[in-house]
Amino acid sequence: MRPKFYTNLLVVLLLFFSAFSTFAQNAQVTGTVSDETGSPLPGVTILVKGTTRGTTSDLDGKYSIAAESNETLVFSFIGYTPLEMAVGNQTTIDVNLDPDLADLEEVVVVGYGTAKKSQLTGAISSVGSKEIQELPITDARQALQGRAAGVDVTQPGSKPGSAPQVRIRGRRSFNASNEPLYVIDGIPVVGGLNDINPQDITSMEVLKDASATAIYGSRGSNGVVLITTKRGTKGKTVVSVDSYYGVNRKLGVIDVMNGSEFAEYKRESRRTSGEYPAGPATPEADESLFEPVELEGIALGRSTDYVGGLLRNGAIQSHQVGVSGGSDKTTFFVSANYFNDKGVIINQDYTRYTFRANIDHSINKKIKFGTSTLVSYSERNGENFNPLGGALAENPLGKPFDEDGNIIFLPTSDGLRTNPFAEIVPGAQEDLTKNYRIFNSIFANYEIIPGLNYRLVFGPDITISRNGRFTGSQTNARRGGDPTGSVNDEFTFNYTLENILTYTKSFNEVHNLNLTALQSIQKDRYEQTTVSVQGIPAESQLFHRLGDASLITGANTNLVEWALMSFMGRINYDYKNKFLLTATLRADGSSRFGENNKFGYFPSVALGWNIHSESFMQNSSSIDQLKFRVSYGSIGNQAINPYQTQALLGRTSYAYDNTAAYGYRPSTIGNPDLRWESSTTFNVGLDFALWKSRIFGSFEYYITNTSDLLAPQPLPNSTGFGGFTTNIGETQNRGIELTLSTLNVEKGDFTWSTDLIFTRNREEIISLPNGDDISAGRFIGQPLTIFYDWNKIGIWQTSESDLATSFGDKPGEIKVEDINNDGRINADDRQFLGSVVPKFALGMTNRFSYKGFDLSFFLYGRFGFMIRSQFHTSNNTLAGRYNNLDVDYWTPDNPTNDFPRPNVNQENAKYASSMQYFDGTFIKVRNINFGYNFTPEAVQKIGFQSLRLYTSIQQPFIFSEYRKKYKGIDPEVFMDGEQGVAAGTVNGNVSPAVTSFTFGINAKF
Repeated sequence: MRPKFYTNLLVVLLLFFSAFSTFAQNAQVTGTVSDETGSPLPGVTILVKGTTRGTTSDLDGKYSIAAESNETLVFSFIGYTPLEMAVGNQTTIDVNLDPDLADLEEVVVVGYGTAKKSQLTGAISSVGSKEIQELPITDARQALQGRAAGVDVTQPGSKPGSAPQVRIRGRRSFNASNEPLYVIDGIPVVGGLNDINPQDITSMEVLKDASATAIYGSRGSNGVVLITTKRGTKGKTVVSVDSYYGVNRKLGVIDVMNGSEFAEYKRESRRTSGEYPAGPATPEADESLFEPVELEGIALGRSTDYVGGLLRNGAIQSHQVGVSGGSDKTTFFVSANYFNDKGVIINQDYTRYTFRANIDHSINKKIKFGTSTLVSYSERNGENFNPLGGALAENPLGKPFDEDGNIIFLPTSDGLRTNPFAEIVPGAQEDLTKNYRIFNSIFANYEIIPGLNYRLVFGPDITISRNGRFTGSQTNARRGGDPTGSVNDEFTFNYTLENILTYTKSFNEVHNLNLTALQSIQKDRYEQTTVSVQGIPAESQLFHRLGDASLITGANTNLVEWALMSFMGRINYDYKNKFLLTATLRADGSSRFGENNKFGYFPSVALGWNIHSESFMQNSSSIDQLKFRVSYGSIGNQAINPYQTQALLGRTSYAYDNTAAYGYRPSTIGNPDLRWESSTTFNVGLDFALWKSRIFGSFEYYITNTSDLLAPQPLPNSTGFGGFTTNIGETQNRGIELTLSTLNVEKGDFTWSTDLIFTRNREEIISLPNGDDISAGRFIGQPLTIFYDWNKIGIWQTSESDLATSFGDKPGEIKVEDINNDGRINADDRQFLGSVVPKFALGMTNRFSYKGFDLSFFLYGRFGFMIRSQFHTSNNTLAGRYNNLDVDYWTPDNPTNDFPRPNVNQENAKYASSMQYFDGTFIKVRNINFGYNFTPEAVQKIGFQSLRLYTSIQQPFIFSEYRKKYKGIDPEVFMDGEQGVAAGTVNGNVSPAVTSFTFGINAKF
């Protein structure tokens, strides 16, 4: 009531003082003020900027005010961001106010509805369109990194079109998916987010605890990300143009030896075995060691940079046109976007075209319907192509081109090392994926009686994908053999049908009740056809005429179907907006489980207390909001492949009278008792806002216990089966999260604000059926992924020769820790070295504004985790056959403790695996953005509503010991194995990190 009183008082005073100045105003401006959903906003204050003249909007959001053409109107309302509009020649100005994220009355999207932030009882993080638009991103999930507490987003390298990996509050499962559920405009998504244009998104809400996610049952077991796309608003039609173009440059590469360094490395490998004399190199000794092309390279000082020859300056660009507007009955938002990302590796790029139409129409006061429709087409080159691994190993003394500039296929006499430049000859390699997608969210809403609404939602999702792969004869994979080709066609049809009843009622102005009931069904049908051949007669055919090939090496079709039926009930109750209760029960029936456990039941309950609403807090001058939350609930996980509960047959062959015959045999054991994984979460949260919201945020503490883990269990070979899927073990995640926003300076036209995100999660295996499982890398008391190996503590030195001999080693070789002090190194000396799970992660954004100028920079860091660098094993051999990382290796004259001595008789170092573990801690400057917003007076002269020009730099710096000291590149790694990269691993399949320089424009007219 107090905000309303002060608002009315302010309006009276404004009207009193404006009476003395309105006589000079001749123009009358009228219009309607609406909220972000298009609903009228009464009581909005409208002021003529720089004056005391003002008015307020009526119950229908309408207003009228006298103003001259060179003046500006300022619209303000408690809980919403103020908005300025230049009058110009307009006599009607309709506006929509956006919620102020610093205010607890902000409306937040939750499962199957919305709620005021002050009424939330669950743990929810929000990322708005401002954060999404600040970065030139391919996938909307990238915007969550460092912007949402409890959300770990990783994306190694820069391969165009690759998707980031998202983990919410850690990992729970060994083999079932740890990926969260994504819901776009109310429809759960199965086909991924790459086809979604990030610039169409208005907000992303991350549901983290059981109270928030239980409404989605089994699908919400790993957290839920709700994505809301832009919709039209009532008022005049607005055209927006958002466009940027940028240049990508590599941010470092793996440092390998140049020609002279490699020559000396090769010499040292022979000195170790006595095949090359000690001391400085001599031409006579080189004659007996190097082949003629290498001698020529040494004489000419040749040092071929194969990696550099495969790289280029990439580019990234996005161009979008959007049109929005509407009337009292119909609102619309339509957009079209072109996006292109040209990678820094030749033959890697990604192009996407999207069209979106979001339409809402009210037939009458009771019936409303609408649709969100996305049509997308994309092309991705080089998903499975990366020639850098071969380039890193190539001998830099070799000769890649002849005198006429033609490629020499074998730069040296080593038949296994072909020319990396042959991989990028046009037509030598083709790896093209085309993807078509139509995604819809169609709804109809009927108000049965006041407070009781029925909503029907239908979401068909169609994806058609085709990958064509061609590998020519003159490539390292074929080495002069017949060309190969393959085509993989995929068709997916998924639909969701939901019936939702909601009932809202207030009793005696103190009891507020909201009931939600849901019946839902989701079905998925996946079809696949694959053909692979060898012996394509003309390489120009690529993979387009596989029937002409001399040999069909594979042909197969596949069909996978699954379905999920769900029922849900939720109660939201509050007393005087002070005491809050949310209770949910969901039942999911999945076709993936056995006959005995089709259904899983997932309850949750949450309580909230708005402490700031208590009488003893009313006189507080520092605390604007203080809310305590606690929740407890269970959710399940059904993310296993279909048919694992059934006894399946597999094809087999046998000899029948010297003739091949085919039949079928049992290939898997059925398990009708296979049941849901179950995660139980306890969450405590505190929301706060201090000193007129100059400081606001939230703090969370949680514990999640997951039991009945879905995983394969081995069986004795005598059974004839390798194993079967069952429920084993228990894991736990516990952690704390802090979200903090501060308004540091607000003085005149200058403001400085900071957003800080802190996340700390501890994951742990609590129990396993047979104790530690060393073969699977699972240990009780340790995270799900742990590096268990020998611990390298240095290199044996000459002074330690006798001790080294007692261990079967010699100076110059790796020294590992003898943890049991038994005087020998064996499997018992392996130990826990570290985990890919960070001790904590931080994200910090600082924003500055002065008049029309704005500047922001975003830092992100992960601290206290370990990575496995396969470059330090696969590109760090001893024999001097392949090029090597430019490392500090041991010699009698260089007694380092970093890396072992080269040795021609030892391809791989003893205990070589111990060289690949490094501290992965990093801090990245993710984005620096500088822009200028033209004044309303300036833009109206050119017919615009608003205009902003900006430039930004993405990832200009990575601070990491792995890069600086150990010749590595980007230490950002996947937590789980994905996209050809093992968990916690940096390998040759990862493209180099890049720095992007972009220039853009945002305009509305």
